[in-house]
Amino acid sequence: MSKGDNIEVEGKVIEVLRNAEFRVELSNKHIVQAYLSGKLYKNNIKVLEGDNVKLEISPYDLTRGRITWRAKSAPVNPQ
Repeated sequence: MSKGDNIEVEGKVIEVLRNAEFRVELSNKHIVQAYLSGKLYKNNIKVLEGDNVKLEISPYDLTRGRITWRAKSAPVNPQ
C-alpha cells in the first residue's frame, strides 16, 4: 500500500482524548478515532474540540485515522 491509497475526508473534532488522540465526526456522521500526524505533533499545533480537520483513513481500518490538517478558524473581534 502506498501513500496515495489513503482516503481523505473532512470532519469535526467532538472529543479530545489522552496522548494527542481525538474522536472526529465525519460529514457522513461516522465517528473515527484519530491521532495527530508527525508534522502537527512536532510543531505543537493545538487541535481543540470543535475544530474542523482533514483526515487520512486507511481502507483496511475505517475506524482509525490520522489528522493531517487543522482548518484555520475565523478571527475573533474584541468588542
